Amino acid sequence: MSSKSKNKGSSFEREAANFLSELYSEPFVRVPNSGAYIGKSNTHRKNFLDDNQVKSFKGDIIPPDSWTNFNAEAKNYADFPFHLVLSGECKVLDGWLQQLMAVADDGDLNILLMKISRKGRYIAVQSKNTWVTDQFLYYGSKTLGDWLLVEFEHFFMHNKDLLNAYAGSINSTSHSTTDTKS
Repeated sequence: MSSKSKNKGSSFEREAANFLSELYSEPFVRVPNSGAYIGKSNTHRKNFLDDNQVKSFKGDIIPPDSWTNFNAEAKNYADFPFHLVLSGECKVLDGWLQQLMAVADDGDLNILLMKISRKGRYIAVQSKNTWVTDQFLYYGSKTLGDWLLVEFEHFFMHNKDLLNAYAGSINSTSHSTTDTKS
């Protein structure tokens, strides 16, 4: 029998996959039995899988074939220490980002989807890419680089096409972060 926290996490993974499917009119699917099949101590498994198999086990959401550079983790928690993001040392966020980046390949668009009970949904994206927003928290991880945390709906309202371009098969180059509202 699954634990309550596992069910809660799986529910948000499905919610995020359904949201992306509707937004882009392409199929996004929650990774079955989502876990660390190629993450953490299992990264060696990537050596024995073909590209499509790796893509299917990377992160928590399987993207459509056109999104060859997409890597996403989804987290659903009761609380999150936002004040530690501002201090520059948030162990919870570092742990989630480490999990995301453990399976990342060069050129991947890495995105952390977060749902915090009674607080809302948020996104963390690497700041090395151009993103359109005027509402964000900046997080500089000592080991994982610079990230922007943005409210979920705001992010997709302003970055739907950018996300599609970065995650797609066309290798996009990194740009400086744009902090303007469209």
